[in-house]
Amino acid sequence: MDMTWLGCMIGAYLLGSIPFGVLIGRARGIDIREHGSRNIGATNVGRVLGRRYGLLCFFLDMAKGAIPVLVAGNMLDTLGHTTLESGAGQLWLWMLVALAALAGHMFSPFLGFGGGKGVATAFGGLVAMWPILTIPALIALGSWILVVMSTRVVSIASMAAALIMPIATLVMMLLSGGRSDPQPATLDILASGSAPLLTTVGIAGLVLWRHRSNIRRLLRGEEHVIKSKD
Repeated sequence: MDMTWLGCMIGAYLLGSIPFGVLIGRARGIDIREHGSRNIGATNVGRVLGRRYGLLCFFLDMAKGAIPVLVAGNMLDTLGHTTLESGAGQLWLWMLVALAALAGHMFSPFLGFGGGKGVATAFGGLVAMWPILTIPALIALGSWILVVMSTRVVSIASMAAALIMPIATLVMMLLSGGRSDPQPATLDILASGSAPLLTTVGIAGLVLWRHRSNIRRLLRGEEHVIKSKD
């Protein structure tokens, strides 16, 4: 492995591990881990401190996923290239940068290797992978908004978006391969795109696993519902 890639992964993990939700809470004189759902993410920050602080936390958590991916992609010439152009090996290393940032958020050394659920950080890392995962990530965001509007339950929307992401990735891979000249075989498309496809499947699994307490509350009918005035 190129040492530059390793350095990018370490940097991504360290940046991802910064617990912005906790820092915002401390700036407002509280420990966010002792209020609301006790999660450090944007949803709980917004619920406890207000919408503007929730949005601030969301964008900061998203940025710590996006920045290392953009830096690594620019330095190592994967940014702006398709799966067929980049090659599977380079793509796997690029995906590992995004996963390192997500791992930092979920297992932060500053929080005793605890952390948040990773939705915003995962979105930031994936949407920054232009053009390979940008459109699938935006499709997932659109689905998140639609599900929130229809159910008013953020956890359902987050899990739905996580599940839609690999499906959208697969569809976009097949569509982009069909526009190439000459057109590659479907197996070639899947082989070249194995890194983004398996990465999005893995992230979906992680997001669902981190939402297991929400799933239990949903089954008991106790999950928080956004009120109209929120």
